[in-house]
Amino acid sequence: MMSLTDEQNRVVTLDNQHCVITAVAGSGKTTTLAWRIRYLLEQGHDPARILILMFNRSARADFQAKLQTITADTRLQLPEIRTYHAMGLRLYRRFVREGYLPAWQGEVLTEQEVNFQAWQLTLRFAPEDLQDEIRRNKKEFVETATGFIDRVKTTLDSAETVFEALGFEPKHRYLLDLYHAFEKWRKDHRRITFADMLYEPVVALHEHPELRELVSNKMDMVLVDEYQDTNEIQHLLLKVVAGDRARVTVVGDPDQTIYEFRGARPEFILSRFREEFPDPVELSLSYSFRYGHRVALLANHLIAHNSDRKEVLCHSHPGTPDTTIELEQVREDADAVVRLAEQRQQAGQPLEDMAVLVRVWSQSVPIELRLLARGVPYRIDAHKGALFTREVAALMELLALAAGEHREPGDAARAERRQCFQQVLRFPHCGLKEQELNAIADQLAAFTRDWGQVLQQLDTSDWKPLPARKVRKLGEALAALEGSRRPAHQILEDYATATELFEGIRSLALTHEQADERIGTVAGFQRYLATLNLDAPTALRHLRDLKARAGSNQQAGVHLATIHRTKGLEWPVVVIPGLQEKTFPYTARGSADLDALLESERRLLYVGITRTKEHLHLLTTDGSDPERLPSRFVAECAFGLSRELGETLADGERDTVTLTEPATRIARRYAQLHDVALEAPSPETASQEAQTHPIWQAREVEHVLYGAGGVVRETDTAFEVRFHSGRTLQFSKQSAHLYFRALSH
Repeated sequence: MMSLTDEQNRVVTLDNQHCVITAVAGSGKTTTLAWRIRYLLEQGHDPARILILMFNRSARADFQAKLQTITADTRLQLPEIRTYHAMGLRLYRRFVREGYLPAWQGEVLTEQEVNFQAWQLTLRFAPEDLQDEIRRNKKEFVETATGFIDRVKTTLDSAETVFEALGFEPKHRYLLDLYHAFEKWRKDHRRITFADMLYEPVVALHEHPELRELVSNKMDMVLVDEYQDTNEIQHLLLKVVAGDRARVTVVGDPDQTIYEFRGARPEFILSRFREEFPDPVELSLSYSFRYGHRVALLANHLIAHNSDRKEVLCHSHPGTPDTTIELEQVREDADAVVRLAEQRQQAGQPLEDMAVLVRVWSQSVPIELRLLARGVPYRIDAHKGALFTREVAALMELLALAAGEHREPGDAARAERRQCFQQVLRFPHCGLKEQELNAIADQLAAFTRDWGQVLQQLDTSDWKPLPARKVRKLGEALAALEGSRRPAHQILEDYATATELFEGIRSLALTHEQADERIGTVAGFQRYLATLNLDAPTALRHLRDLKARAGSNQQAGVHLATIHRTKGLEWPVVVIPGLQEKTFPYTARGSADLDALLESERRLLYVGITRTKEHLHLLTTDGSDPERLPSRFVAECAFGLSRELGETLADGERDTVTLTEPATRIARRYAQLHDVALEAPSPETASQEAQTHPIWQAREVEHVLYGAGGVVRETDTAFEVRFHSGRTLQFSKQSAHLYFRALSH
C-alpha cells in the first residue's frame, strides 16, 4: 500500500460499520476511497455486493480511473460505480415491470425539449405585464422555469411549499401553474426528465412501501462521495437501498455545501445520516495536500464562525508546498487584477495558472473590460462576457445617441434607429404593450434628431398614468443626453437617475439575485468608464474596439469564474476580488434568517479560498467609502495572525512562537497539532481588537438597557437584535456604538 496518513489508513481499514467521513478541501479523499475499495476486495468482499455512488458522470469517470490505477497490480474484479441517476433509472424500469410506474416512450427528455415546453408554458401562464420582458429575456425565464421544475423534484415537498421556500415574488406564482401543467403534459405524453429518473422511483417507494422489498438489503457495502451535496430525494433513496443489511460510508465536507439552490443541505451529512444509520463511526481527513499553513489558517478562522458544521480543523500536510497570502486594500479591483496578471506575464509565468473567482458575474464586468483594454488574455466560463449582455448593449446605444450617431437619412439608417429605440424604450421598460412600444419606436425612427423632444410631445392623454409618466421621463433624459459633451460615465449615471433605471430593472426581474446582477452589470460598466473619463464618441470607439477583441476566441489566459463553478478545481494562483459588504457576503436581497444566509456565504468564500495552491490574493476596500465597506469576512479570516503563524510554521524551526497578533482558539489548536507552543499578547489586547469591528457584525451583543442578545437581521442603515428576554428591537447603525458592546464575534 502506498504511503498514506494515519487518518487515511483508518478510513481504508475500517471494519464493517456505518461511517461518516469529513474530508477537507484537498485531502486526497478520492485516492483514500479507492484504496478502501481495494482493501475490502482483498478481504474477500463480493464486488457484486458493493455499491459505489457518485454524483455525476464526470466524478464517476475520475473515480473509475483512480480505482483502476490503484488496483492495476492485482487481478481483483472491481465493483460497479454508478451515478445516482443511473441507479434511479434501473429502479424506474423495475417498477414499470412491476406495474407501479407507467412505461415511458422514447428517450429521456432532452434539455432542448424541456426548454421548449417551459417556454410555451411561460408564455401561457405568465401575467400580461411580464409578457414583453419575457420575450426580451427568454433565456432567463426558461432557466427559471426549468430550474423550478427540477428543484421541486429534489424533495417530497409540494410545489407550493418549494415556491414559498425559494422566496419568489407573488407576481411569479404563475410558476406553480406552469409546473402542474408541465407535469400533466409529461404524463399525458408518457415522457420523463433527467430529474424524474430519481424522483419518480422515490415517490413510488414512498407511496407503496411494499416496493422496498424489491430494493432494500441487496448490498453489503455502499460508499457515497460528495455527500454534502445530497438532497432529500437522494438521501431517501440511499436509506431504502441500504436497508438493514448494507454498511454505508459517506464522505464529504459540510463546509463546502454551496449548492443549496439545487436542494443540497448540510444537515444530511451533519445530522440526518447519524440519526438514520445507527451508531456510525465518525472519521476525518483533515490534512490538505493542496495548500500551505497560511491558507489553512485563513480558511479555519473564517469557517469557525459558522455553527452549522462539524468541528474539523483543516491543516496543511508537512509535505505540502508553502502558500503565500496577500490582502490588498484597493480602489478598483480591476486595476489590481490586471497588475497581478501583467506581473506574471513579465515573469514568463503562464496566465492559465491564475484564476479570478467572483461572487456574482457582474463583479467581473470592469475586470474583463480592463483585461481587454490592456491586451491580457482571459477565459470566461459559460458566459460570453460583459460586452455581450443586454444591459451593455443598451448602454452603448445611449452613448451612440449622445455621440451624435443615428442621424443619417435613408431606409437602412431608419431601420437601425428603430432597433435602437426598441432597446431604449425597454431600458427601463416604459410600461407599454409590445405593439404600442414598437409603434413608438417606428415614430422615433422617422426623425434624425431631437428624439427626446418628440417623446415629450406625444399625446398620452388616453394612456394609463404609469406609462405616460415613464415615457415623459425618458423624453427628458434623452433630450439631456443628445449631443452631450459630458464624460460618458456621467451621461449614463444621469440617464439612470432621470429614468429611475434601477427601479425599473428591479420591478421586472424574476428574482432579487437577477435584479442585482443586472444592476451590478450597469454599475460595473459605469465604473469602468469613470476610470477612462472619456467623452461619448471616444468612449464608444474604445468600447467597440474592445468588443471586437472580445469576440475572438481565447483558448488560454486568466480564468474568470464564479466560485459556484469552481468546486473540485484548483489553480496555482487565486484572486478573490470584491471582499466588501453587500457583495461578499452577498446580502443585498435581505433575509429573514440572516445567520443562515451568512453561514452559506462563508461556506462559499471557504471554497474559493481553498482552490489555491501557491498564491492567494484577497482584494478588499480601505473603508473610506461608506457605500463600499470591507467585508466582515476579512476580519473573521484573522489575516494578520494567519500569515504570521503560517510563516513561522512553514519555516519549521521553532518549538515556541511569540506572536504580535492576539492568539485565537483556532491558532492555538493549529499550533498544537504541529507541536508548537504560542506566546501571544494579553487577552485585553484581543478584546480591544474585537471591538474594532462593527457592533452588528458580532454574534452576541449587549445593550446598556436591554441586556444580551443576538443580531438577527441587518439593512443598510439598521440592524435587529433578538434579546434573551424574547424582545426583538431595531437600532440605528449610526448610534450603535453608544449603547452596545460586542460579547463575541
